[in-house]
Amino acid sequence: MRPFRTASKRRGSSRRTALLAVAALTGALLLGVQQPASAGANLIQNPGFETPGVDGMPYCWEQSGWGDNDFSFTTVADAHSGAKALQVEVVRRVEGDRKALITESAECAPDVTPERQYDLSLWYRSTTPDAAITLFRHDSTDGWQYWTDLKTLDLSPDYRRAEVRTPVVPPGTDRITWGVSVYGTGRVTTDDYAMEEVAPPPVEPDCTGTPEECANGEWEVLPTLNPVRSMHSVVLNNGKVLLIAGSGNDPEMFEAGTLTSAVYDPENGSYRTIPTPDDMFCSGHVQLADGRVLVMSGNKGYPSADGTMGYQGYKQSYIFDPVTETYSRTNDMNDGHWYPSATVMGNGDVMSFGGLREDSTGSVTADRWSAAQEKWLPMGEVNQTWAYWGLYPSMILMQDGRLFYSGSHVFGNNTPGTGASVYDYDANTITDVPGLQNKDERDQSASVLLPPAQDQRVLTIGGGNVDSNPDGNRLTDLIDLKDPDPRYTPGPLLPQGTVDLGNGPQPETGAQGKMYGSAVLLPDGKVLETGGGLHNRANPVYETSLFDPVTETFDPVSVDPEARGYHSSAFLLPDGRVMTTGDNPGSGTWNHKVSLYTPPYLLKGPRPEITSLIDSQWLYGDTQRITVDRPIAKAELIRPAAVTHSSDPNQRFVDLPLSVDGNTVDLNVTSNPNLAPPGWYMLFAVDANGIPSVAKWVHLGGPAALAEQAGGSAHVHDFAGALTKAAKKPQAKRTSQPVSPQIAGCDRHYGSVNVCVPTVFPDTVQTTTKARCAWLTANDYGRLKINGKDDPLRLDPDGDGTACGKGDLGGGKG
Repeated sequence: MRPFRTASKRRGSSRRTALLAVAALTGALLLGVQQPASAGANLIQNPGFETPGVDGMPYCWEQSGWGDNDFSFTTVADAHSGAKALQVEVVRRVEGDRKALITESAECAPDVTPERQYDLSLWYRSTTPDAAITLFRHDSTDGWQYWTDLKTLDLSPDYRRAEVRTPVVPPGTDRITWGVSVYGTGRVTTDDYAMEEVAPPPVEPDCTGTPEECANGEWEVLPTLNPVRSMHSVVLNNGKVLLIAGSGNDPEMFEAGTLTSAVYDPENGSYRTIPTPDDMFCSGHVQLADGRVLVMSGNKGYPSADGTMGYQGYKQSYIFDPVTETYSRTNDMNDGHWYPSATVMGNGDVMSFGGLREDSTGSVTADRWSAAQEKWLPMGEVNQTWAYWGLYPSMILMQDGRLFYSGSHVFGNNTPGTGASVYDYDANTITDVPGLQNKDERDQSASVLLPPAQDQRVLTIGGGNVDSNPDGNRLTDLIDLKDPDPRYTPGPLLPQGTVDLGNGPQPETGAQGKMYGSAVLLPDGKVLETGGGLHNRANPVYETSLFDPVTETFDPVSVDPEARGYHSSAFLLPDGRVMTTGDNPGSGTWNHKVSLYTPPYLLKGPRPEITSLIDSQWLYGDTQRITVDRPIAKAELIRPAAVTHSSDPNQRFVDLPLSVDGNTVDLNVTSNPNLAPPGWYMLFAVDANGIPSVAKWVHLGGPAALAEQAGGSAHVHDFAGALTKAAKKPQAKRTSQPVSPQIAGCDRHYGSVNVCVPTVFPDTVQTTTKARCAWLTANDYGRLKINGKDDPLRLDPDGDGTACGKGDLGGGKG
């Protein structure tokens, strides 16, 4: 029997919401009772509770749950059929849930076959909107573990049937158990459970391209150049893409006030340049619940030529409206945040940490955007730890509302500690999480919440360090945030590609990997990782692969022919292709070419089509009906990208368990806004061969004013509730963190401010003037003016004010 779990002191509210109750009743009237699937063998033992067991529970059924609540499990005579039914009641709740499940034993838990799906059904009455069908699986190696919540049960005074299909059974799974969870006060009575195996999926389709294309996909470099030096890419809820440049890391454009953005339309390949009111170069950005884009901070000033002042971040903030394609000013943030994090919370608020202040020091101020008030809150209304999180810290929202700092960041060494941590906003504590490999060489690594979000697993890929400038690494790390005490474990090494060291691409050797890589969630449930560079702002790496979260393996595929290093972006389009933009090497140049990747799943034959969508406005816990032109195996919501510098902490893929009746499919929406924060999502339907439909746009969460209420009925699980590291309380109040003006790893004594001569050259470069100048020439730096009298890298021994001139190349130690 699953033991009762000790409550951990975290969030978990039993507030009722009229929103969910009304939605449930409306859904019941709209959808009616689902028709049962074609009858097969029922795999459930004692499905009607007629056979008694031990401890007052029916044979092959057990009690489970966790948290601070008062409850009862009772066999009652109020049956749908036969003489008995099982009732779960919660009369007082602070947090947690109570579950009635099939007993976790070989005798009782049904056997399952990997790669198959199963239709589950039961009859129930319910007095609470806070109940769900919950699924566990038995892994032959790791034992019993939570799998997913499948369906929220509507309020129903009379017996009604609930039916839902499992996801595809993962490899290594031999049995499952499932039943009803009650996570609010109220009573649920269930009877007549059934579980039937779904017919196996069809065979693989014929390839519609060449064998190479069908195995590895194909890249296309578009004929039209990106008109702006975009380093920020946001997919809008109309399918267009906002490309933000600001000054584009070009001080001449900054001085001239030439600040740009563009909107790209994938439907016709056109660009529209947008007037941009401020230098949003290296700002933060995130989609708000209504589809507008919040853009926070940016570049107030470039570093000084003498290296005494670094980049400066302003306090201004703007909203971009996709309808009018215009920016409007919000109130200011409490601090400047050049390179800030931007994480949307379950109630639609946005948290921002880190970056550089207006005086170029590090910001220790947390800023919070209120969705309800549509403004940045005063500092006194925001919890502060006075911690410095670095630049673009990757802060990923967990299923209980806490934030996981993955260890991915931009520039230099990590913040103190283990390299990763859990931040609990309500408790205002930071708890280190162990296991991240080489934590001080994860600069501009990529981190993603793996598909589906319900699994709560994070992958971190590659990275380097602009301070010491080692080779970018091949490291990957995986963490399961469902574990009571999660820790990173090593993942598979990144595949190696080719690297251009200044004399054309050649195979990577040894431990060479990459930094500046991008990771994109795909609708078939895999992750595309692409692009990157070997060193600080230099030596592009040409390598692309698909990561499979189920098998935890990389599959090398076709490679983007364009260099995609610093200031590049990669993101998913609604048609299922991936777009890549940008590259800004240390020479200060910019790659305006745009690439499109067609994944292998688009070369396997005709795509399924969502032929009707009853409603595009969805609520948490909803059941939403679609029709498709042929059978599908899964459906999901994918949050549109808001990506920069290898970082999009809000990227997520949310599974929608299916209830299937031929080509009519009901999609079961999570009740937990922390899994799918309110906003616009791309809805994909995917067939058994992994071929996705073109996405439909749906809005999740209802009106912004009700987002906080919707969070009250979230089914929160007891994950990551026994962290062994001691929680760190707030530091003493302070103004800022000292930060080197050379935090970007660039020596400002040389060239214009958008040129990045590395403070430390790669290890393969000898410390002579001749060797360093040869490296700069090979990487297209051109002639560099000396700024001031200092020459710390010994690039101008003859003192004529120009680095690497003819008189400088006689040798000389650096």
